[in-house]
Amino acid sequence: MERKFVVADLAGMRERLAVANPVPAPVSIRQGYLAEEHDVELRLRITDVGSVITIKAGSGLHRTEVECTITDADARSLWPRTVGRRLEKVRHRVDLGDLTAEVDVYGGALDGLVVVEVEFTSAATADAFTPPDWFGDEVTGMREWSNAALARHGRPRS
Repeated sequence: MERKFVVADLAGMRERLAVANPVPAPVSIRQGYLAEEHDVELRLRITDVGSVITIKAGSGLHRTEVECTITDADARSLWPRTVGRRLEKVRHRVDLGDLTAEVDVYGGALDGLVVVEVEFTSAATADAFTPPDWFGDEVTGMREWSNAALARHGRPRS
């Protein structure tokens, strides 16, 4: 269960990243989509620490996510199948006390876009969460703000 926001206050976000203890260090991510049908996505993610295939089903707060580690060689062989459905970002983790915010700073075609996601263990915890001001507008469940849509269509128009 996660909530997603478009960071509006970049200065506030940079301030939080500057004072945050690395939890862990930022990770560079190349992400591509192998297949999409209705509300099911098959995602390939390549990072400097390994590669995974992820199946996501559903939308909004209630999504099913299954992740499987694959070899870097297998990831490289699948990567060409993601043409036209790719994005790149650097993920930073920020400690929010009992929770961790994942701040994604996009590059490439999405350069300048920054989003933040927070995962929750229950709907009650998600509902009770009050985001800091620097989080900006919530886009949880808005299909045009999903990573798959960003990879395929770019940043949504305001």
